[in-house]
Amino acid sequence: MTCGHRRGGHPSAMRRMTWVSAGAALVLLGAGGCGSDSPAVCDGFDQVQNSINQVKNTNVSENGLTQLKTNLQALQTNLQRLKVDAKTQFTTQLSSVQAAADQLKASVDSAKTTPSAATLGNVRTAVAGLGTSLQQLGDSMSGTC
Repeated sequence: MTCGHRRGGHPSAMRRMTWVSAGAALVLLGAGGCGSDSPAVCDGFDQVQNSINQVKNTNVSENGLTQLKTNLQALQTNLQRLKVDAKTQFTTQLSSVQAAADQLKASVDSAKTTPSAATLGNVRTAVAGLGTSLQQLGDSMSGTC
């Protein structure tokens, strides 16, 4: 910052430059600070994504379908919060994630009632569908988050 002054210019001019620079920095930080905070919808998406990862990573042979059902309940709770945060944004994609979560819940209930290779295969398929719908939601939100 020379501003037409030689190095070691007039002390009062340097002080003014320091205050002006500090003021400009505060304005920039104030304006940029709000923009750097992620919207609630982004935090909500992260929570839904973490819940889906818990669902995907549930070891049914070790923990049984009960743990999967618990993880699915946490997903439903986080999905409801995300819907509230999103308001009217991403309605189609959120509906798709909700439908996939509902399908997974129905598959888990069926597998608990009648455990078989077929019903467990349906659970696996429903988990994959949930992952796909989450990816589509994430793609839609990429401009926001």
